[in-house]
Amino acid sequence: MEQQKLPNVTLALVLAILGFVCCCFGGVPGILFGGIAFFLATKDEKVYKENPENYSNYSTLKTTKTVSIVVLIIGILYLAYSIYGIMSIGGWDAYMEQVQIMTEQYSQ
Repeated sequence: MEQQKLPNVTLALVLAILGFVCCCFGGVPGILFGGIAFFLATKDEKVYKENPENYSNYSTLKTTKTVSIVVLIIGILYLAYSIYGIMSIGGWDAYMEQVQIMTEQYSQ
């Protein structure tokens, strides 16, 4: 029988890479894209385990799952760091005030 490819591996890999690129924006995009990629990879892993002889791209699935876990971890750490940074300054208003000062300073 001809082997087929798992249905969501490519989409999950693209989302994991996109999450890796975007996790520096407060951590939220990394968590979002990494979470979706991990969910899709886990779903495909269950499909693979039912009939492993029918599918050919299991190694890509393992890579995708690893990348999505790394993206989730980086996103969570960066989000925690962002929240800590905002709270250590004195809250959101103080943070925005500091951003405004830095913007004025560097735009001259």
